[in-house]
Amino acid sequence: MDKKTKWSLGIGSILLLVLLMNGHQMATKLFGAAKYQNAHMNPGNVTVPVARTLPWKTHSAFADSICSNWASLSLSDKALDGKGIAPRILLAKLWMKRDIPEVNKTILKLQVWGVSGSSWALNKKGDYDFSITIYTTILYLFGNQPDLLYPETKDYLLKVLLVEEGNLFRTTAPRTLGLVRETENHVLMTEGSRYLKNRWLANHGEKDSKYDNLQNGMEEKLMAFMNEMRTDGLYEFNSLPYIGYTITALLNLEAFGSEKLRAEAREVLDFMNWSYALGSYQLKHYPPMRRRYEKAGITEITTDYQSVFMKSWLSFSPVQHFNKNIHSGEVHAVMGAIMPYRPADKVVETIFDKGDGYFVQMGHGQESSPEIYSAGKKSLLSAGGVNRGTRSIIVARPICLFLNEDAENLSAIFHLAGPGTDFMKWNNTGVFKNFACAAGPVFVPDEYKTAAGNENWRIYTTKDSLLIAVHSTLNFGILALFNHQSPDELVKKLAEANPDPEKLKSSFQFPAGAKIEYEVLAPKDKWVITGVDGKPVDREYDKWALIEGDLYCMPKHE
Repeated sequence: MDKKTKWSLGIGSILLLVLLMNGHQMATKLFGAAKYQNAHMNPGNVTVPVARTLPWKTHSAFADSICSNWASLSLSDKALDGKGIAPRILLAKLWMKRDIPEVNKTILKLQVWGVSGSSWALNKKGDYDFSITIYTTILYLFGNQPDLLYPETKDYLLKVLLVEEGNLFRTTAPRTLGLVRETENHVLMTEGSRYLKNRWLANHGEKDSKYDNLQNGMEEKLMAFMNEMRTDGLYEFNSLPYIGYTITALLNLEAFGSEKLRAEAREVLDFMNWSYALGSYQLKHYPPMRRRYEKAGITEITTDYQSVFMKSWLSFSPVQHFNKNIHSGEVHAVMGAIMPYRPADKVVETIFDKGDGYFVQMGHGQESSPEIYSAGKKSLLSAGGVNRGTRSIIVARPICLFLNEDAENLSAIFHLAGPGTDFMKWNNTGVFKNFACAAGPVFVPDEYKTAAGNENWRIYTTKDSLLIAVHSTLNFGILALFNHQSPDELVKKLAEANPDPEKLKSSFQFPAGAKIEYEVLAPKDKWVITGVDGKPVDREYDKWALIEGDLYCMPKHE
C-alpha cells in the first residue's frame, strides 16, 4: 500500500469515526466542543459588578486546612504518573513548605506522559494539559524561590515537562483534521500554559522572538478567546467536571499574565461568578449544565466545582458562617485557596442576600438551554433548563426551590420536573416571578407538613414567614410563593382566584396579582411561560441576552 493510499485511508477512517460518534454519548469530548459561531449575543441589561472594597483576609483556617490535607498525602505512587491529583499534591507541599527535598526529587522523575488536548479514540494519550496547568502554577509561585523549587527542578519543569511553547494556538481537538473545535477548558489550559511559559522565558532573559507573546500573537489570540467567552457566553456552562479546569486555567492567567491579559481573565471570572451568584442561594446551586450526561445522577446541591472555588474564596472574606463541605471537589479547592483572585463585593453579597428579590433570564445561544431565576428575600427558584437533543450534551435538572436552610441534597428541597424521569424529555423552563410549573408532580421534603389545604392546594410554611403553595398531580405541578399570610386565608384566596382546576393546566392567577400563562409540554426551543396578564412573552430563548432581568424588584403577590 503506497503512502497516498494510507493517507487517504487514514483521513477516511477519521471522518468515518467522527460520523459514527456523532450523536452518541462517547462523542462528548468531540462534539461537545462544536460551539455556535457568528452569533454574537446581546449582553442584556444586567451589568457584571467589579467593585472590590471588602477587607479580605490574608490567611484562612479553612484554606490552610485544605492545603495541609493535600500536603499530607503520600507521593509514593500517585505523583509519578504526573496526572490527576499528583500535581496538586506537589503544589500543596510546596505551598505548605513540607517535604521539599522529596518534592524536588519527585518532579525530576516525572515524565511527559501524553499530549495536550482532548483525549478520544484516536488520541488516547490526550489530557496532558491537566498536568501542565498545575506545573505552570508551580513554576510561577516557586520558580524564584530556590530554597523551595531547586534550580535544577525549575529547569526540568521548563525544558522537559512544560512542553507547550511558541506561537502555535490550537483551537481544534487533536487528530480531528481541524474539523472539531476544542473545548474551552482544554484551549485555556493548553494555550494559557504555552503563553505563560513564553512569558516566563521572555522575562528571564530569553531573546528569541518566538517567546515574545506580543510579536508571536499569543496575547492577542488569548485575549480574543477570553473576550468571546465573556461576550458570547460559555459553551461549557456550569459543566461537571470541566468548569473547574476552566476556572483553574483562568486563575493562572489572572495571576501571572500581562496586566492587559490579567484584566481580561478577571472579567471572564467576574462574569462567571456573577452568573453563579444570581443562580445560587447560600451556596446551593443546581442549574442546567452542558457536559456530561453521566453526571446527571448527581443530587448534591452545594458541591459543584464552582461552589467549591467559591467556598475557598469566601473563607478569606468577612463572611463568618457558610457551608464549608466540599466532598469530592477538594481537587479544585487547592487552587481556590492558593491563587490571589477574589470575587467582586456584589457577588459575595448576592450569594447570601437577595435584597428585595429579582427575576433574571440568562441566554446561552443557539441550540442551548437558558437559565432562569426568581429570587425573593429568603428564597430562590432555579429553573432546570432543557435538553436540546443528544448532541447538545445538556443535562436538564429539576426546578428547585432554595430556602434559608441547610439543605445539601435534592431530596431535602422542594422541586419539580417532567414529564417522567428522563431528563432528555424535559423542558423545565417554567419559572417566572415567584412561580414555577412543570409536566410532573411537586416533590415535598418529608420535614414539611401541610399547614392548610383543600382538594387543589397544599400550603407549607417556613421560618421566614414565606408560604409555599403547591398544586400537584402525577403529570402536572405548580409551586407559588407568598409572604406574610395566614395559610387558611391563602387557600381561600387561591380557590377564589383559580376556581377551575382544569384551567390550572394552562394558567395561574395570583390573588390580586399577575396572571401567568404556560405550556408545560412546550417544544424544546420555547420557554414554558407563554404570557403574563394577557400579553405574550419572548419565548425564543435561543435569542435571549446573556443576562437580562429586573434586579431587586420582587413584586408583592399578596
